[in-house]
Amino acid sequence: MTAAQEDLVRARSEFQEIDTPRVEDGAAIWRIARDSEVLDLNSSYSYLLWCRDFAATSVVARDTAGAPIGFVTGYVRPDRPEALVVWQVAVDQAYRGQGLAGVLLDALIAKVTARGVVRELETTISPDNTASDRLFRSFAERHGAAVEREVLFDGGLFPEGTHQPEVLYRISPVSA
Repeated sequence: MTAAQEDLVRARSEFQEIDTPRVEDGAAIWRIARDSEVLDLNSSYSYLLWCRDFAATSVVARDTAGAPIGFVTGYVRPDRPEALVVWQVAVDQAYRGQGLAGVLLDALIAKVTARGVVRELETTISPDNTASDRLFRSFAERHGAAVEREVLFDGGLFPEGTHQPEVLYRISPVSA
């Protein structure tokens, strides 16, 4: 067993529940995203909508009291229904470094591939986000999938003018 697999086994035993997000989780998910200090923070309203409209393609981890401690938000691309786009992954600071993000990704893939349509995962990562790069490369390795990368959005497309490019990671094939 690799170190990454050992972390996942340990993480699975330490968290109470991986669940479908509910609207009432939106505020906590927004706070976790805000406190990550690396995600592009969306409005609090958008997290409420996400928990309502994209709950089927998202997951939340809960602590023993049922409070959200991590999440993955995603959606199926309308023009490519075989592709799940992972929008954001974040874990509460108190639970970081324990493999929870990997557990959440695995749970989400199991959830969406059970319907038999999704065969690949897409996400974007900025070049300086080494934690996300490791997370998704490790995910691909665990699932025996290939990773293709290409710049999706050049940094100059963003209005603030200081954004790094967003590199598209396409991981396939994926299965539970």
